[in-house]
Amino acid sequence: MEKVVRLISMAPLFLQMLLVSFPLAFAGHDYGQALSKSILFFEAQRSGYLPGSQRVKWRADSGLHDGKASGVDLVGGYYDAGDNVKFGLPMAFTITMMSWSIVEYGKQMAANGELGHAMEAVKWGTDYLIKAHPHPDVLYGEVGDGNTDHNCWQRPEDMTTDRRAYKIDPSNPGSDLAGETAAAMAAASIVFHRSNPSYANELLTHSQQLFEFADKYRGKYDSSITVAQKYYRSYSGYADELLWAAAWLYQATNNQYYLSYLGNNGQSLGGTGWAMTEFGWDVKYAGVQVLVSKMLMQGKGGRYSSVLQQYQEKAEFFLCSCLGKSSRNIQKTPGGLIYRQRWNNMQFVTSASFLATVYSDYLTSAGKNMNCAAGSASPSALFSFAKSQVDYILGDNPRATSYMVGYGNNYPRQVHHRGSSIVSIKVDPSFVSCRGGYATWFSRKGSDPNLLTGALVGGPDAYDNFADERDNYEQTEPATYNNAPLIGLLARLGGGHGGYNQLLPEVVPAPKEAVTTPKSAPTPKFTPAPASTSAEVAIEQKLTTSWVANGKSYYRYSTVVTNKSAKTVKDLKLTISKLYGPIWGLEKKGDSYGFPAWLNSLAAGEKLEFVYIHSADPAEVSVSSYTLA
Repeated sequence: MEKVVRLISMAPLFLQMLLVSFPLAFAGHDYGQALSKSILFFEAQRSGYLPGSQRVKWRADSGLHDGKASGVDLVGGYYDAGDNVKFGLPMAFTITMMSWSIVEYGKQMAANGELGHAMEAVKWGTDYLIKAHPHPDVLYGEVGDGNTDHNCWQRPEDMTTDRRAYKIDPSNPGSDLAGETAAAMAAASIVFHRSNPSYANELLTHSQQLFEFADKYRGKYDSSITVAQKYYRSYSGYADELLWAAAWLYQATNNQYYLSYLGNNGQSLGGTGWAMTEFGWDVKYAGVQVLVSKMLMQGKGGRYSSVLQQYQEKAEFFLCSCLGKSSRNIQKTPGGLIYRQRWNNMQFVTSASFLATVYSDYLTSAGKNMNCAAGSASPSALFSFAKSQVDYILGDNPRATSYMVGYGNNYPRQVHHRGSSIVSIKVDPSFVSCRGGYATWFSRKGSDPNLLTGALVGGPDAYDNFADERDNYEQTEPATYNNAPLIGLLARLGGGHGGYNQLLPEVVPAPKEAVTTPKSAPTPKFTPAPASTSAEVAIEQKLTTSWVANGKSYYRYSTVVTNKSAKTVKDLKLTISKLYGPIWGLEKKGDSYGFPAWLNSLAAGEKLEFVYIHSADPAEVSVSSYTLA
């Protein structure tokens, strides 16, 4: 949970000049594994009735009466951090950044088998936001009270704290909260545009209503929901969220109204004026400026292109500051980590690194470099910077500590998190009281009884120091908005660029695996594996690449399933034998394989590609069954 006061510890200059020696990228990182874990974390943060597909088994239903006293159903959503409060502003920002991650790198997530899980994580949030917006000019922005919640150390399943709901409306406005929620729903509508168009349209309707509400009834949300001031005060005001929402609505709809809003209000709302060195749940300007830069490079600026160029100048100021090539640079620890503040510094690391990554890909697609005060910067320099931050998170740092719980061998074991630090209610259903939880579980010095897999904690101080202690909330508390941009980063690092134009994400080819090739492997004699193909469904396999690792040869095979009929193929089941490695692009269903989570049919003439890697001849793939509709 965020703190009101932002405390920035300035390291002495000489410390920043030290050459720090520590183990570096010893054998590289498994970004795919880290991606899977980082998405799983969101399931531990769920509130409400948990689904049968819930993978974090130590959690159970909670907050089942949220909103009841106000006559509205507010069951669901996410707890923001290590507490049991549902704060609307950081929750909406989390959903916006998860959605942006998928919009940019959904192909890579699909190749890793995680796109379905990522989309489920977004929908868990947007389902709640829809409930929280029961009227065009009413939005519920908080359930629970941070003050009473922080006096208790209880599992979500045992909560006895006040679950009052707080809202904004025309008499009590909150343009920042409404604007961020509008941005979240617009971004998510792009995620679901193809797979669930009716849901995407529903999200767009809510987004447009919320933007109108935010713009018409202006005010800071924490002046209306005053209980949020101690935890998520809106220091930057609401101007950045109005631009942020307009930018996402333009991306989602191509409606010229939102472009004109960005063009006509860029100066008055600060989009073309503020040069920032941070990006997060409060201050959105750098995110707006990068997103608007994408529009400009996509050729969508129209008559406002000159104004959009001013946004881009400020975007590049932020990114140059990350590289240390600006007139005002972001502070870093001696070990090279972005450092903004003592409390949950890691949120700024992942958000800044995400912007650097997407902008690097935008520049690559446009064939451009970035101009900084200290000279030109290439797209690869931006990407290398982002990679260095992620590698630091995963263990390439002076302490050789992974700040993602459950990744690597040396990670935080005493996380400041109520649910993970108290024995699961499924293991011991005995009631844990408000103060009893502090006495029995909070003060306990042992490792958490429940592993909070994938959680990214607050991280080290300005000198790379870290204390793994439960009461060290500044460093050991995780947050959803730490992980949200990280899933995009990990997908990109693990899946590669794919060689496609990042400015045209809707029509990109399937990404290719990024494989380290220390030396070439001998190409095997390739004989197509037997495949039971019918007149309607054809299967074709081919070897696409090979390499040697640790003296062993590995081969990557691509398999294409084609619907040659004049009808739609549904309920496809494939049998795959002699498979000895990982497979991407299919979902295991019992003893057979079926469509992946993001696909439920193949129209006439359409193709489905899946890939697998193993150190043998091609697997045997056959069609078990299907239906034609």
